Amino acid sequence: MVLSEMFNHQSSDYQDLSQDQSVEKLHDLRKTRLTLAQISQLRKMNDQRNVEYTEQITKVRKQYGAAPAAAAGGPQL
Repeated sequence: MVLSEMFNHQSSDYQDLSQDQSVEKLHDLRKTRLTLAQISQLRKMNDQRNVEYTEQITKVRKQYGAAPAAAAGGPQL
């Protein structure tokens, strides 16, 4: 969990609780099968995570990247 997730509202692309019917009971022995709609939802969730990850990485690189003066010629004496 990223610290910003505690303060910012999560995107609705992660999970739809009204569609969640994944409660398993002790006697459920068969493997569950994914429908095409569930696979599509998983793909959308993965795409959303990838977008958020690239945004986070660009922020981190900008924050911790080398300063322009240090990259151009080194420290000034």
